[in-house]
Amino acid sequence: MAAEAIAAPPLPDWLADQLPFARALVDVGGRRMHVMSAGDGPAVLMLHGNPTWGYLWRRVVAALGNHRLRIVLPDLVGLGLSDKPRDPRLHTLDGHALWLERLVEALGLGAFVFVGHDWGGPIGLRMLANRPERARGLVLLNTVAGPPRPGSRPTAFHRFANLPLLSTLAFRFLGYPQRALHRAQGDPASIRGDVARAYRWPLAGYRNNAAPLAMARMVPTSQDHASIEPLHRCQGFVESFRGPAAIVWGERDPVLARALGRLSRMLPAAPVTRTSGGHFLQEEVPEAIAAAVVDVASRAFG
Repeated sequence: MAAEAIAAPPLPDWLADQLPFARALVDVGGRRMHVMSAGDGPAVLMLHGNPTWGYLWRRVVAALGNHRLRIVLPDLVGLGLSDKPRDPRLHTLDGHALWLERLVEALGLGAFVFVGHDWGGPIGLRMLANRPERARGLVLLNTVAGPPRPGSRPTAFHRFANLPLLSTLAFRFLGYPQRALHRAQGDPASIRGDVARAYRWPLAGYRNNAAPLAMARMVPTSQDHASIEPLHRCQGFVESFRGPAAIVWGERDPVLARALGRLSRMLPAAPVTRTSGGHFLQEEVPEAIAAAVVDVASRAFG
């Protein structure tokens, strides 16, 4: 990693055993992002969403086996082991895209295949809309790449996130939604034990858990929401992208399952792999995701 990176603090033993990766903290302009990496070769940047962290991709990395790729797994600011600002106003789509752009520059990634999930999809796509020359390929999973249509209704999860008092109680004091991730799965048993513990651990306590609620509220609830314009930028980038792309989808996702049709229309040449996974399909179908990454990387880099 680049000179801007410093060593990350050690992990507890129960977690370190699950993450056999190089780890560092990288300054991205007054904030530090935690990054894990593995392998050597053409770069593949995998970006998680809310409320997870780079841990989400560990089974996908294992499924990639000996393929010669440099896998980079950042934690979004506010999540995982990255810095956790307490001011919810800092969590904007443009702000996260800027932090990510600074990370990419600090790591010297050059051009890469981007793999995005949940909020990681539009955050990475918004960054690439500013720097399209960095995008060699796209793999998108259970995410969105544009604003909601006028008149569309937010999901039940996002409607709840905008309820005053109740949402604050649930998100900030009761550990929601990280304590309920299994409910978004095709197989609820895919997130239990130390896996469930690993998702809760970085967000334990009121001082550390501002991001999940703030990022849930980044989802537009009206056409004058602050995320609408940057989401239009994401859509414009995706619709103009001519490189190799693929979509992998968990059809048992209670949050975003129905978003597949619109995303596939934006990328009409991208093969779609439909799976029985839920929202956090990395825990259920890592081999299908790895196969899509290998396919896109082979077409992108030759």
